[in-house]
Amino acid sequence: MRIAMIGTGYVGLVSGACFADLGHTVTCVDIDPEKIRKLEAGIIPIYEPGLEELVKRNVEAGRLSFTTEVSEAVPGADAAFVAVGTPPRPEDGHADMRYVHAAAEAIATAMTGFTVIVDKSTVPVGTAREVSEIIARIRNPDEYEVVSNPEFLREGAAVDDFLEPDRVVVGVRSEKARNVMEGVYKPLTDRGVPLLVTDPESAELIKYAANAFLATKIAFINEIADVCERTGANVHEVSRGIGMDTRIGPKFLMPGPGYGGSCFPKDTLELVATARRHGAPSRIVEAVVESNDHRKRSMAERVAHAMGDSIDGKTIAVLGLTFKAETDDMRESPSIDIVAGLQEQGAKVVVHDPKGMEAAKSLLSGVEWANNAYEAMNGADAAVIVTEWTAYRTLDLDRVLKTLARPVMIDLRNLFDPDDMAARGFTYASVGRVLATG
Repeated sequence: MRIAMIGTGYVGLVSGACFADLGHTVTCVDIDPEKIRKLEAGIIPIYEPGLEELVKRNVEAGRLSFTTEVSEAVPGADAAFVAVGTPPRPEDGHADMRYVHAAAEAIATAMTGFTVIVDKSTVPVGTAREVSEIIARIRNPDEYEVVSNPEFLREGAAVDDFLEPDRVVVGVRSEKARNVMEGVYKPLTDRGVPLLVTDPESAELIKYAANAFLATKIAFINEIADVCERTGANVHEVSRGIGMDTRIGPKFLMPGPGYGGSCFPKDTLELVATARRHGAPSRIVEAVVESNDHRKRSMAERVAHAMGDSIDGKTIAVLGLTFKAETDDMRESPSIDIVAGLQEQGAKVVVHDPKGMEAAKSLLSGVEWANNAYEAMNGADAAVIVTEWTAYRTLDLDRVLKTLARPVMIDLRNLFDPDDMAARGFTYASVGRVLATG
């Protein structure tokens, strides 16, 4: 099938490359000519494991191409996917839909013959109907249908998530559109991947409800971790015990500094705003948003407490800036609040991240940038692990002891065993476990 993908961010580029790998002919569109130039030169603008090889393979096979012009991608396409940004509006938390609307108008102008227009971006409930009304100003109703096809891609595992998904959700209103979408996903459904076909409104809400539920699990286990610290319980044992219950499951029950990224913060805010607008406020999700915001802000205090409550004039190495490992995404990362909190208390902050340094430079100020973890820790009064990169899991701890001015480590990802760290001579603090001192 022929597919046009409007937008080459995380969702658009991964989806476009994966559709091409499934055998479709895909043209990806972006209004940024520099980004398209780099993609045509084989330079991938984001870090996502496996993506560079995937793009290269399908460009060489002639199934994947790039352009700045919607008019080059959409004519003759069976489906035109909209995968543009929908950032939250600062004034009310609602998704900013201007890019979706602009893409819809461009597609309507360029399309030839019946075209399925697919909302791939995470969009508020009712967007399919809204986009349909925009296109109706330009096209007749029998020339198109707008469907919802939410993505469920985890950054750092997006390629695998697309090619081996738990399910594919499609919201349609007609058999004609359903047939097109079934054709698009036939290479996956032939392998046994479940295809859930529903109405557009339900498909749109499934995305928000799924992310809100996962965010709730994260916020819940973080609060349980606080209880563990005060009662002598071990959050890992508690997490394992409740995760073995098949009604709950073990995923997203790892404590840490709070969730971030491009999805959970934005999607929980949008669900809260949508629920309020429709007179059915989601008190649980509202509490999750508040709990997570407080969590991120409180981490600097946790660091100060582990260091003896005063960090004024101290040098602190922050290891990990991105919101999670295996991505260069800094959006809503806990590190932003943590660094700011440490600086507000008078600390000098030295930072390192394997992939996120460039993206972090526009978000962090007044920090010292290190080329590696050991350089960051050289002469520091403490090391704080914020992101669970493998490079930090495999640190040479004997070298770390010699590198730090004081043997203090605050591990916000629980990468190490408290008893082992104490035996090595560290003053070690983690999350949801008893503080071990050297």
